[in-house]
Amino acid sequence: MKRSGFVIGMDGGGTKTAAIIADFQGNILAQHVAGPSNFQIIGVEKAARTVYLLVRECCKSVGASPDEIRAMTVGLTGAGRPSDQKRMADGLHKVASSKKIKLRNVRIESDARIALEGAFKGGAGIILIAGTGSIAFGKDEGGNVHRVGGWGRILGDEGSGYFMGRYALTAVCRDLDGRSAPTILTKMIAKKFSMKSPTDIITAVYKNNFDIATVAPLVLDAAGKNDGAGLEIVQLASSELTEHVRALLEKLQPHSEENVRRNVPLSFIGGLIANETPLSRILRDQISQSLPHVNIVSPMSPPVYGAVVMALQ
Repeated sequence: MKRSGFVIGMDGGGTKTAAIIADFQGNILAQHVAGPSNFQIIGVEKAARTVYLLVRECCKSVGASPDEIRAMTVGLTGAGRPSDQKRMADGLHKVASSKKIKLRNVRIESDARIALEGAFKGGAGIILIAGTGSIAFGKDEGGNVHRVGGWGRILGDEGSGYFMGRYALTAVCRDLDGRSAPTILTKMIAKKFSMKSPTDIITAVYKNNFDIATVAPLVLDAAGKNDGAGLEIVQLASSELTEHVRALLEKLQPHSEENVRRNVPLSFIGGLIANETPLSRILRDQISQSLPHVNIVSPMSPPVYGAVVMALQ
């Protein structure tokens, strides 16, 4: 019997790239993992080679040729803009052409976009992402996709790791100045990052390009120990992330009265809220109390399967 073909979905970032090859019913036939594919960091050519390697591995595992791949969706970190999507797609086609292979129906998407499809397997709902940055994506019943946030650390990213880290460093500066109550964040940051004096902090942040988002786990630890500054920062982050969800709910159900709103599923994604943390606990309570029509649920499937869903579409 002649095979109808296959689809491939991928989820790539700064440390690894995951791939799934599936049949037209969405059944997973094989899964593979390769190196990083964040083209904004390692370059288009290197990222494209990683993606092409995974295409070959997927085909090999099911005894197929690349010609039998009817469509593929690749979700990548840093691929939110159409110009970047085209740049990466062109790079992938160039690598494939050098091997005398033609890839059909290649779609480059952001990692957040495939996460939305994976969380609800193509259905309606909202994902809230809080990691180094922050953003919320939602799909309404008509299949229209909306977003809130994702403006980057200078203009936005409220509630993110960068946001929390910046407020934590400010709290430490105020503590060292004697302008606010002492916080255990001062000793925690000094111990972990060897930033013990004003000179150390200023040099790290303004000269050595210190990764401010790496302070966020210390904020969560401090909040867990009932530190005043830590709790205040977590509460502020929770309020900002809740506002992302509220604004997105308005986009999904515009002009709806409170008593006729439909329930909308919401999934938490990202290192700060996907697991049990002081931030995720406070955020759950705040959303449940202020947005009763939002139901917080676990994602139905991982982002890489969301890429498969998009390929099947």
